[in-house]
Amino acid sequence: SLLYRSRYYDEGAQSIELSVVEGDDRGFVFNTPRLEEAESLRLPLPYRSEGLDRLFRMREEPQDPGVAREALGVPESANGLFSRLFTEMPPGEREACPPGAVRVRYFGHACVLVETSETTVLTDPVIAYAHGAGIPRFSWADLPDRIDYALITHAHQDHCMLETLLALRHKIGHIVVPRNAGGGLADPSLKLVLEASGFRNVIEIDELGRIELPDGSITSIPFFGEHGDLGIRSKTTYLVRLKERSFLFCADSNAYEPMVYEHLRDLLAGLEAVFVGMECDGAPMSWLYGPLITSPLARRMDQSRRLDASDCDRAMGLVSRLRPRSVYIYAMGSEPWLTYLTSIHYSEESRPIVQSRGLVSACSALGIPAEALFGKKEMVFR
Repeated sequence: SLLYRSRYYDEGAQSIELSVVEGDDRGFVFNTPRLEEAESLRLPLPYRSEGLDRLFRMREEPQDPGVAREALGVPESANGLFSRLFTEMPPGEREACPPGAVRVRYFGHACVLVETSETTVLTDPVIAYAHGAGIPRFSWADLPDRIDYALITHAHQDHCMLETLLALRHKIGHIVVPRNAGGGLADPSLKLVLEASGFRNVIEIDELGRIELPDGSITSIPFFGEHGDLGIRSKTTYLVRLKERSFLFCADSNAYEPMVYEHLRDLLAGLEAVFVGMECDGAPMSWLYGPLITSPLARRMDQSRRLDASDCDRAMGLVSRLRPRSVYIYAMGSEPWLTYLTSIHYSEESRPIVQSRGLVSACSALGIPAEALFGKKEMVFR
């Protein structure tokens, strides 16, 4: 907490870059240096700026661009570039969730919207842009006016993504994050990070913590692996229950200890669907945590402590114990609008794809429908 009240937290190092997105092909997010480009507008704003909320609210609520220009402090020299960001075309009409139903919409990667007429829950928000090209997708216009709960499974850049979160901040009621270990550089407090970035109503949840909803609940379930065997606590999977329909979102969890699910069986009984991540190759530990290692790391150790999710056998350890009505493979980073975050390009022979096919076959042998998700999908439960 002291860091954010010290000279080491410098909001002057923060800035926002705005541009028109015309395709899914974007430079890798970790490329440096990030130089200003002629078609992009870079503004020296702290992430907590309320002007951003005013700007992004204009996706649904029309206003004169001058209102946003003033709120963001856009210089007169950039007025032409700023004006390019706006259109007079209203967003399309959003189809409401049918009364009495539970609707599940897959937005790509680990982003899933679960909603009823009373409650909306969004996991790991990463939203695609609608630019009229590429594969079909749900985009910003398909989101509800209010997101009651945004759930973050862990701190990796493809699950806790400020580009999306800042644009959604004005419509998020509560944002739920796992509790961290209390101060390690590899395990920063998501609560402190998000509060310093202007988010209100950040809820920190412990394993098996429960949040009551008007028509259901959200429960934190243990998340294993995927963090290079480091002492990282700020990770969780979520059990979302709405109108007696239950969904388990396992993101990148590597289910290497299936006996835990044996103990959780009663709590997780009657699952409508399990969403399981199967990016089972993963990057070496140093790919993400290398800058925090204070001595050289042997390649053998670096490779053995990969940031991997479940393979077929480990996912089946979960499925065979919980016996959900259906299984969905997600969080694979394979959608084209995600490659700038994940750098993943699969082929049919890639191990995660082969293992995913194996899980679909193994589930079918148990009479459990299974599918690898890609692009978009909608499920309605009545």
